[in-house]
Amino acid sequence: MLVFRATLSPAPCAMDKAFRLCGLIIVLAALLWPASLLAQQARPHSILVLDQSDRRGPFYYQVFTGLRAAVSAHSHAPTTVYTESLDLNRFGGAAYQEGLRQFLEAKYRDRPIGVVVAIGAAALELVLRWHSQLWPDAPVVFALVEERDFIRLRPPAAYVTGGIVQQKLDDAIKAARAVVPNLSTVAIVGAEWERQVLFRNWKEQIAAGVDGMHVVELIGRPMSEVLERVAALPRDSAIIYSGMYSDGSGNYYPPSDALAFIAEKANRPIVVPAETFLEPGGIGGYVLVPSLIGADAARRALRILDGEQLDAVPVSIVDVVKPVFNWRQMRRWNVSESSLPAGSEIRFREPTFFERYRWRAAALGAALLIQAALIAFLLHERHMRRHAEVESRDRMSELAHINRQATAGELSSSIAHELNQPLGSILTNAESAELILASKNPDLDEVKEIISDIKRDDLRASEVIRRMRSLLKRAPFETKEIDLNQIMRDAFDFLSLQASARNVAFYLQTSPEVLRVKGDPVQLQQVILNLVVNSMDAMARMPYGRTVIGRTEVNGSASAVISISDSGPGIPQDKLNEIFDPFFTTKEQGMGIGLSIARTIVLAHNGQIWAENQPGGGAAFHLSLPLVAQSTQRYFHRVEGS
Repeated sequence: MLVFRATLSPAPCAMDKAFRLCGLIIVLAALLWPASLLAQQARPHSILVLDQSDRRGPFYYQVFTGLRAAVSAHSHAPTTVYTESLDLNRFGGAAYQEGLRQFLEAKYRDRPIGVVVAIGAAALELVLRWHSQLWPDAPVVFALVEERDFIRLRPPAAYVTGGIVQQKLDDAIKAARAVVPNLSTVAIVGAEWERQVLFRNWKEQIAAGVDGMHVVELIGRPMSEVLERVAALPRDSAIIYSGMYSDGSGNYYPPSDALAFIAEKANRPIVVPAETFLEPGGIGGYVLVPSLIGADAARRALRILDGEQLDAVPVSIVDVVKPVFNWRQMRRWNVSESSLPAGSEIRFREPTFFERYRWRAAALGAALLIQAALIAFLLHERHMRRHAEVESRDRMSELAHINRQATAGELSSSIAHELNQPLGSILTNAESAELILASKNPDLDEVKEIISDIKRDDLRASEVIRRMRSLLKRAPFETKEIDLNQIMRDAFDFLSLQASARNVAFYLQTSPEVLRVKGDPVQLQQVILNLVVNSMDAMARMPYGRTVIGRTEVNGSASAVISISDSGPGIPQDKLNEIFDPFFTTKEQGMGIGLSIARTIVLAHNGQIWAENQPGGGAAFHLSLPLVAQSTQRYFHRVEGS
């Protein structure tokens, strides 16, 4: 038993030591666990944004807009954003700053803050001063802090990080040289150097001198003086604007409003340092893009809230300066796009008509092209049609000429008889005159009468020949103003002998008005000849009562109508629609082209032709032609053959 106890007694001591060792390990692990990691795990997802100016101003509003957009795009965890405008540009002093501190302490007493974001060097300075009292456990992210301010403030790396911006006077001078090629003077306009946010370092650069440049400082001057000076700058100068906050008489306004006043009076282009100064009247330059500043601060804050250690998010210079220019001001100052720095962005460019209405312009262009093609096609078709019409008229003229020759052949015996009469009379009168003159006492008065008779008969024969030549000559189709009444008279006079030989009575009644139409007189006369000859042929087998009546009359006020009617047997009712077809004829020896040619000629004169049977017997042909002008002239003519 003693041995047993001696063997078992060390066991409890070993177990106690093991438990103690485990507890020690746990305690050491807890002590060695990074305090910062525990703090990060417990850090609330909230950001307090303190900007040194008034967030209602366009620049700081754009900074916050960029920050808010970056936070909204963060999908890891919902983040609350608080924002406060300290308005340090217009208010200052220990009492004001202490009031701000007490206000923030009271307002956020029960609101845990994960990260404090300070916008501007003045805001960062207050945050560093108040950090141990208000947010001892919250890291600080700064933005919109110039390098010299960062060195001056020396923020502790243990809980501060952020982005440093660089706004150099050399960049502003470079932009001024781009918009004013022969630049020799720059006027720098802004508030007192002590109140400048990012441009305090320009004071030392100006004091050191700008190579080859005369610098006019309009810093901290009253607005009235600034407006007077910028309106009288020399031609080879430019204005560099850094920001004004008051008129020097106690009135405060956003620097963008001050720029609008200056741009209205300035006689030279204004180079600006911020994107929000473009629209009020700045021509542009190497400008700060405030939305990029806010987005960079948000990304740093979110990385810390997501658990990254502060040394993983080091302080760095951020690329938030871009060459941006105002198209409207470029046009005002006649600045070419080619003179701008490489990679420049142009804002407010007014789109051209084609850029503004691209699809409409494309549709319009396509429609115009289609229309042009259609017009070209129609013109080609019109040319081809006119060519075909000319060719058709030529063929019609040839056919009509052949038809006239055939008609003349049919009338040859009548024509010969009509010529023989005056020629025989001439011969008889010449023989009589010869006998009288051979006598011892010639009667000269009788000789004069004989010569007059010879002259009359000669004119009669000449007229017959003239009509024949007119009928048989071959001439191109040409239109001119003619009297339709006269065309009817000539045709009936020409056929009067033929009518007499066939025992046909001719009656012609013309309109009391002069019927002026446009047409070819030879071809229209041929139409009338064809119709009258057809009427005489239709009555060839009638023993008596052969009559042809011709009329001209006005149909309304737009057209004239010619009617040729006869007392023949008429046209078979079932053939009325076919008589104008080519090669259709009711004659035993007919070719069937006379009426077809007549219709072709009438249609070429923009007229109409038709046929009908008369109630009392016989056929009637009518043709209408458009009138050109009308005048009143009463005329009635009757030709009757025996």
